[in-house]
Amino acid sequence: MEFKGIHHVSAITANAARNVTFYTEILGMRLIKKTVNQDETSMYHLFYGDERGNPGTELTFFEIPMAAPNRNGNNSISGLSLRVPNDAALDYWQTRFDEFGVKHQAIIDQGGRKALPFQDFEGQRFFLVSDEGNEGVAGGIPWEKSPVPTEVGIIGLGPVHLTVPAAEPTADALTELMGFREAKRYPSPVEGQPDVIVFETGEGGTGAEVHVEERNDLAPERPGRGGVHHVAFRVEDEEELRQWIARVREARIGNSGFVDRFYFKSLYFREPNRILFEVATDGPGFDTDEELEHLGESLALPPFLEPQREQIEARLKPLPVTFS
Repeated sequence: MEFKGIHHVSAITANAARNVTFYTEILGMRLIKKTVNQDETSMYHLFYGDERGNPGTELTFFEIPMAAPNRNGNNSISGLSLRVPNDAALDYWQTRFDEFGVKHQAIIDQGGRKALPFQDFEGQRFFLVSDEGNEGVAGGIPWEKSPVPTEVGIIGLGPVHLTVPAAEPTADALTELMGFREAKRYPSPVEGQPDVIVFETGEGGTGAEVHVEERNDLAPERPGRGGVHHVAFRVEDEEELRQWIARVREARIGNSGFVDRFYFKSLYFREPNRILFEVATDGPGFDTDEELEHLGESLALPPFLEPQREQIEARLKPLPVTFS
């Protein structure tokens, strides 16, 4: 049993309106679903992705308006990556970030792959990662109506970075429970710390990696705006998901059991360093309740929340209209 790659990542914002502007107008991603947190319907849950929100391209945000700033630290998903087609695309993005005043660093080498570190308006930590030479999981297709040219557009999620006080327990969970394999190591960005360990699953490559960084000099993260809530890994369908549920239960790991998120089915559990993992199915998909050409244009609610639409909409602030 092994995963197909990264399915989605979910982060926290305190300002859904600014979030929409940043990720659609500056990063050029498509808002593929505007819905609410199914466990707390007073908050938006926003999904961005490629032209149709294919698995492996989905970046999502929960809006918590009163959230304090994230205090970066251990036991955390400490960095997210977005894939671009090649090294030359990173030069375009450096210029674009300068134009829009986006905080970024210089292009770096990250384990043999070019990457451009940057932050969003709330300090959410990202790398734009070049897909040049990638032979693993294929990327998605940028939306043709994006303000960013498709030849340099974002094509999906890249490696997820974990920071933990002890790498071995997380490594054991990834390899012995979850079917990942160690692919390589590269020097820590912090002098005196152990090498970052790269684990991969499925076809491997940019869209199927977890990078584990051991840090013995950090306090635990305090979650808030600009932080990451969880990472989800891809399985084909419900049948395969239920096999994973059985596997996690057999390992006596606390878990959510089967959860129906309507657009996909899920399982949640925490690895030994308390980072939240999800297993999610590739379907049914985001065009289940909206036409493909109109994804994200109106508030979408799963059938079990539809009877509450009037009350839910009354508690939400309007969001900017995205490009069309």
